Amino acid sequence: MNEMLSYCGLLCNNCPVFLADRESNSIKKQKMKSEIVSMCKEHYGLNYNLNDINSCDGCTSDSGQLFTGCKNCGIRKCVIQKGLNNCAYCEDYACDKLLSLFESDPAAKLRLDFIRTSIY
Repeated sequence: MNEMLSYCGLLCNNCPVFLADRESNSIKKQKMKSEIVSMCKEHYGLNYNLNDINSCDGCTSDSGQLFTGCKNCGIRKCVIQKGLNNCAYCEDYACDKLLSLFESDPAAKLRLDFIRTSIY
């Protein structure tokens, strides 16, 4: 599977929501969704239920199938509003929202930094 880079540098195809959506075993899929609900509460203080863990084709997708968290993502909204491919193309790189994300996922910064080296 090709890597699907999100606007903020995360890999959508490594996202637990993306993976759960594609799980064919219904029992395993429910277990994965339950784990996502727990993880969202524990790590992000978000109170999702199993129905919130919906189909998602990645945050850059035009399909309309987006995880609730992606639909409400401030970084995603900002990139779309600015008409950019991702945050690496932004003149305000790296903003406070992005720096906060990089604390929990330093690999996202590495991906975006790599893109920026090819731009500038």
